[in-house]
Amino acid sequence: MGLTAIFAYPMQNPNDTFRHKGMRKELVAFLRTKGIIDEAVLTAIDNIPRHLFMDGAFLEFAYQDKAFPIAAGQTISQPFTVAFQTQLLHIKKGDKVLEIGTGSGYQTAVLCELGAKVFTIERQRPLFLKSQQILKELGYMPKQFYGDGYIGQPNFAPFDKIIVTAGAPFIPPKLVEQLKPGGILIIPVGENVQTMIEIRKNTDGTTTQTEYGEFRFVPLLEDKQ
Repeated sequence: MGLTAIFAYPMQNPNDTFRHKGMRKELVAFLRTKGIIDEAVLTAIDNIPRHLFMDGAFLEFAYQDKAFPIAAGQTISQPFTVAFQTQLLHIKKGDKVLEIGTGSGYQTAVLCELGAKVFTIERQRPLFLKSQQILKELGYMPKQFYGDGYIGQPNFAPFDKIIVTAGAPFIPPKLVEQLKPGGILIIPVGENVQTMIEIRKNTDGTTTQTEYGEFRFVPLLEDKQ
């Protein structure tokens, strides 16, 4: 199967009602007030039924700007965090993107919706299996892997963009190695509170870093179970 199969072809879902779509528009309007200005990112969030990535008990809260628990002690990130990280990536259609931490699959769907060729790694098997199912049902076709995010996906490197969706105690060197010259890595670094860091790889292989404030993520764990 060629890489073209990774592009997104989202399908209409009967469980995505006019009410849900209306709540998404309200969420998008709220994200604008918080500084999200990338229209492609906002359109992706407007298109994706976030409630389908969450347990039924949380459906009424799916379009609030809050994180919520999912399986394996993990969370689905709040929409602002998803939008903020995605906006920093400056995704272009066809970009080859590595995502560390598939989680619920919601961030994966946003990347696919933007036209990226997505390679995503999850170390929690229940999440790996569940995200495969929901992404397939919605018509998104990323390359999904069950494994250790710290080592990335060297067999498919280099990547135009890399996004880490869990708090890392340090910047994994192998992820920097797998970034193309001119590429961008977005990663939250820290123990209890993380600093969002943008790493750009220069054409000579050196890197530059920019910090974008504090966030809270579940920890990035090593070794698959």
